[in-house]
Amino acid sequence: MENNFLVKDINLAPKGEQQIEWVSNWMPVLDGLYEKFNKTGVFQNKKIALCIHLEAKTAYLALAIKKMGAQVWVTSSNPLSTKDEVAAALAVNGIHVFAKHAASKTEYWSYLESILKNKLDATVDDGGDICEYLHEHPEYGINIKGICEETTTGVNRLKALEKEGNLKYPAIAVNDAKSKHLFDNRYGTGQSTWTAITHLTNLNIAGKVVVVAGYGWVGKGVAVRADGMGAEVIVTEVDPWKALEARMDGHRVMKMEDASSLGDFFVTTTGLSDIINYGHILKMKNGAFLSNAGHFDFEIDIPTLKKKAKSFTVVRKEVEEYKLENGKTIYVLARGGIINIAGGLGHPADIMDMSFSVQLGCLYYFLSKEDSEAKLYSVPEEIDRLVAEEKLRVEGIQIDH
Repeated sequence: MENNFLVKDINLAPKGEQQIEWVSNWMPVLDGLYEKFNKTGVFQNKKIALCIHLEAKTAYLALAIKKMGAQVWVTSSNPLSTKDEVAAALAVNGIHVFAKHAASKTEYWSYLESILKNKLDATVDDGGDICEYLHEHPEYGINIKGICEETTTGVNRLKALEKEGNLKYPAIAVNDAKSKHLFDNRYGTGQSTWTAITHLTNLNIAGKVVVVAGYGWVGKGVAVRADGMGAEVIVTEVDPWKALEARMDGHRVMKMEDASSLGDFFVTTTGLSDIINYGHILKMKNGAFLSNAGHFDFEIDIPTLKKKAKSFTVVRKEVEEYKLENGKTIYVLARGGIINIAGGLGHPADIMDMSFSVQLGCLYYFLSKEDSEAKLYSVPEEIDRLVAEEKLRVEGIQIDH
């Protein structure tokens, strides 16, 4: 019989189970939806795959789906965010998990194939790689009732496919739910980004100049937290309305070309490539720190930096020191990967409680329907509202009707 998991070290499972048990204390909304959906039997005997940042909160979602009677396959949407102990914990609890921290690109795509070749009924995607793989290998997607996409980056890829007329599967823009982006993207990324940066550097943020690239929901969260910690915040943008919003929120706004010589800490949040290029890096202060809060690791041009730097040293865990040709020293955090997970513990558990509740609701939506048209759907209003109302209930908050 083929091995149903591939992890770095199965002996790490007890440590991972301890982490999952901890976050389970702070995810009551997901528990509430589990109780509601479990009674319907909709998940019974279904095959569901998750390609999402593999850490304790994700594991709790996967285990909830399994408890409802589904077979579950899991891999990580970003090898740098994979927690090997959590992967091991899932494996010993009957989840088909294929993931290792810092896996190569070849390994990463092989893990995707391992989870997608199982005639799945539905998937949870984070960044759009499941969707891409299913479009390249349609023989694996013959039973797919729906793809539930978690991130801004992934939703943008789905919109592009739909616009081109090439979207082959029903998909829901989970990221666009109010119960997701208003809280996860802003409060979750905002807090966890600075938790990771301060943990990795052991430095004070107050009095520093922080450059935030992009002023979407993630950028807003990162900027407001930096401001609250006493930093001077500069925002760079390409969207005139977002740039005006940043200015009216009290931040300085300018081009990256001008901001590059002013920042002590840089955080990219755009989902676009080469937002910080080598020319920008050469202009930076001696000792500047570069980090990325976007889904993919291409917002900072690390390949060119590695190629042209005079030397490169790992000086602390997930802190790389580069000696530049102009004599300056620059630091890169978490190798340019998504800082809050690759360099930290990811979003707070009580924030992901809402996001994963939306995911669970969207999976229920697809699985309870006979068939859905191959197009991009908004999260049904009743699911979005259900999550918000459940969150208010567990917080003991009552509102007017």
